[in-house]
Amino acid sequence: MNAGKKIRDRPRFRQTRLRRLSGGKRGLFLISQKGFTYLALLIAVAVGGGVLAAIGELTSHAQQREKEADLLFAGHQYRQAIAAYYERAPGGAKRYPQKLEDMLEDKRHPMPERYLRKLYPDPVTGKNEWGLMEAPGGGIMGVYSLAEMPPIKSGGFAAQDESFADAARYADWKFFYAPDAPKGPGVPAAQANQNVSRP
Repeated sequence: MNAGKKIRDRPRFRQTRLRRLSGGKRGLFLISQKGFTYLALLIAVAVGGGVLAAIGELTSHAQQREKEADLLFAGHQYRQAIAAYYERAPGGAKRYPQKLEDMLEDKRHPMPERYLRKLYPDPVTGKNEWGLMEAPGGGIMGVYSLAEMPPIKSGGFAAQDESFADAARYADWKFFYAPDAPKGPGVPAAQANQNVSRP
């Protein structure tokens, strides 16, 4: 009877052993699956961070280009206003404005003339401050941004802005009017100083 009992017990022992082995494999499989999920999550986070960084850089780039366009517009407005003030001087005594506000209302005429709709702020710095270019005989012959950062735009400028192509910073974009000056790049160094206008 003892031998028969041992024979009957063997299948039960084997089945129990198989169950334990089977449960262990499932546990290893679950651990492996969790590890793979965690790794995939890390990769997704890294890729997502890279995409967000790229989008942020593109957005910043676009914003700077927009500020550049606004700077060119404002600079041209000041240049045209300075030219008008100079050329329309009564009595033939041409001179430059003494301050930017003079171009808002030119009181040298019986009926004051306006050459600027408003005083434009510097779009790059966001401040109402401009560097002023002093004319040889006195007055303001031009303006420039006080921003020291390098520009993105490096070509495709209008003829009057050709010198901007070699500019290392926005402060090198000089918007000036000189009636006898050649259209090529360059302004005598004595004509540009560090005066700052704060409208």
